[in-house]
Amino acid sequence: MLQALLYEVFAIAFVGPVLSFAFDKPHASTLGLAFVLSSIALTWNYIFNAIFERWESRQSVRGRSFARRLAHGIGFEGGLVVILVPVMSLWLNISAFDAFLANLGLLVFFFFYAIAFTWTFDRVFGLPESAARRDAD
Repeated sequence: MLQALLYEVFAIAFVGPVLSFAFDKPHASTLGLAFVLSSIALTWNYIFNAIFERWESRQSVRGRSFARRLAHGIGFEGGLVVILVPVMSLWLNISAFDAFLANLGLLVFFFFYAIAFTWTFDRVFGLPESAARRDAD
């Protein structure tokens, strides 16, 4: 839960001003949108990580390799694109295609941000039990 909350706080601080600048919308409106997008992302984060960690706990190889982190980032961000494009389109009063393009711009940033953030979070707080290496008996 802490991971998701910290992740979203930084996301709102970035997304609100970027959307305001990109679409020439008032800061209050885009910060509101950033909060809504963040709330959706927080919910998706909880759901996706529960599914990912359940899958991860069944894997014979423990730890989080770069490939596993890459799969995590792709799955998480891909799901967000599907969910967020209609919300952005309606809120900003833009076409779904324009919202998709805007989301792709955010996706590029958040793809790398998600990998870097989770790596940093794991270094500071430790790996979750699902990814921790088991001691040999």
